[in-house]
Amino acid sequence: MNDEKINWGFIGCGSVTEVKSGPAYQQTEGFNVAAVMRRDLKKLEDYAKRHNIETTYNDAEALINDPDIDAVYIATPPDTHKYYALKVAKAGKPCCIEKPLSPSYSESLDIQKAFDEKNIPLFVAYYRRSLPRFLKVKEWLKNNYIGEVRHINAHLSKPASKTDVSKTDNWRTDVNVAPAGYFDDLASHGLDLFTFFLGDITDAKGFSLNQQSLYSSKDAVTASWLHENGITGSGTWNFGCHDHIDKVTIYGSKGSIHFSVFHDNPIILKSSIKNEELFIENPKNIQQYHVQNMSDFFKRKIISHPSTGKTALHTAWVMDKIINC
Repeated sequence: MNDEKINWGFIGCGSVTEVKSGPAYQQTEGFNVAAVMRRDLKKLEDYAKRHNIETTYNDAEALINDPDIDAVYIATPPDTHKYYALKVAKAGKPCCIEKPLSPSYSESLDIQKAFDEKNIPLFVAYYRRSLPRFLKVKEWLKNNYIGEVRHINAHLSKPASKTDVSKTDNWRTDVNVAPAGYFDDLASHGLDLFTFFLGDITDAKGFSLNQQSLYSSKDAVTASWLHENGITGSGTWNFGCHDHIDKVTIYGSKGSIHFSVFHDNPIILKSSIKNEELFIENPKNIQQYHVQNMSDFFKRKIISHPSTGKTALHTAWVMDKIINC
């Protein structure tokens, strides 16, 4: 692989690649989106035309084995991640996979093992680890502005969407793709971020159920967990509430930090040492810093990427403990 120019191939070019990720790959110096794959030919051709991508495939293996493709981004629903990832690993190419790594810990473990055995870089799109607003939170923690961290509490709730109520097909609420529904899709971001801030989790327990009977996946989860350094954690995720609430608080011996995982709210530090409220805007292409960090890793500007197969595997383990305890 030429470190000066890395040709990426996308497996899947749906909504996540339109703004969140695709333009970030195209705009990052040294990266080139050389080919895209999708089974729906009409949508494939439309995407390639709009994004000025020359090569298209409706067969993933052909893209993976294209000698001009150096690395592969898997941007499909989670139930196909393992299928495609094992083929990429077999081809010996670096890979980035959309989160969550897979619908289960066991499948996630298979993916990580495949890349470990060949010593190939594997990244996972838990891009919040690279966003400036969350790096500022990590900086506040590192500077001990709230003293010794005691506990973290997370609350995410929102009303059922029109899609949910109409019972329209949606992979995010299909038990075969996302067993815990929006928890798999959204809470995974938060739990991954919490381990980034506070260290790995050694135990987790939870209750999960389907309260609304609108779809096959679960829609309500509550959990508690323990970080390796003795910090306790608790969280509630409910997707049938009246109010849309996105609130996380980290409590320490000298103060607290408040932020949202998804909402563009200020991050707030309240302590006996320092008080600060900052609004740090996310980039339009929200995976920009995540993708740039991959480029910096390939160029050896950094020794490790914040979000790898290993870190995502841990998040998969935590989610498995919460849902299947």
